[in-house]
Amino acid sequence: MPKERGQKVVATNRKARHDYTIEDTYEAGLVLTGTEVKSLREGRASLVDGYAFIDGGEMWLDAVHIPEYTEGTWNNHAPRRKRKLLLHKQEIIKISHRTQDGGYTLIPLSIYFSDGRAKVELAVAKGKREYDKRHALRERQDKREAERAIASRRHLGE
Repeated sequence: MPKERGQKVVATNRKARHDYTIEDTYEAGLVLTGTEVKSLREGRASLVDGYAFIDGGEMWLDAVHIPEYTEGTWNNHAPRRKRKLLLHKQEIIKISHRTQDGGYTLIPLSIYFSDGRAKVELAVAKGKREYDKRHALRERQDKREAERAIASRRHLGE
């Protein structure tokens, strides 16, 4: 029985939803060392340049920055090392087929603790072009303006 209950989000990759079109998401476990877990529990991690790849039937997370634990000694971890991801074999095969189609990549969306265990939310995503980003930004802005107009109309009507 784990001591912790529920979810505690450590880090999110907010820019990923702007730069990529998210197709599917998966939850994977992380193989970490002790000092990495302690550093994550302090809420310190960066997913900005992170990506995942499949090598030899195993999935790996690379370029995710988990800073060294401040209270760690000589056996502290390397901040940007490859970390193994824990997924079912069928999921790895399915993801492998999706990424081999071309244009798709694996990016981490968030790192969190679920019932005391470190997890990462992975996304199979396709990169957006510059005009797609502008179009999405424009749609969000138009929606916000419409909501403001409706709210002001409602406020004036009362």
